[in-house]
Amino acid sequence: MDESGLQKHDGSVTTDVFTDEELASLALAADPNAPLDSDATPWNASAVGLATGLPEWYMPCAIATGRGRGTKIVVWSIIAGFVVINAFGLCITSGFLSIA
Repeated sequence: MDESGLQKHDGSVTTDVFTDEELASLALAADPNAPLDSDATPWNASAVGLATGLPEWYMPCAIATGRGRGTKIVVWSIIAGFVVINAFGLCITSGFLSIA
């Protein structure tokens, strides 16, 4: 233990299994205002070697998917349709084309 009363972790991996009651008692006994060690690192069991602060199972990395040409044509056609409808002074708010 160091001068603050906290036990230093040596970085080793253990296979000890805690019960829910033990985890609850540890959580309730912990001081929420205790300062963190300057060399503390976040626990990230699934993303070893990555610089993320959260584990992969909690918040996975964002994945961008490309859209095909057909999707882009449909989207631009809808936008162009609304622009043309508004250009002629018509209203399509309720789903039916009417004079504004």
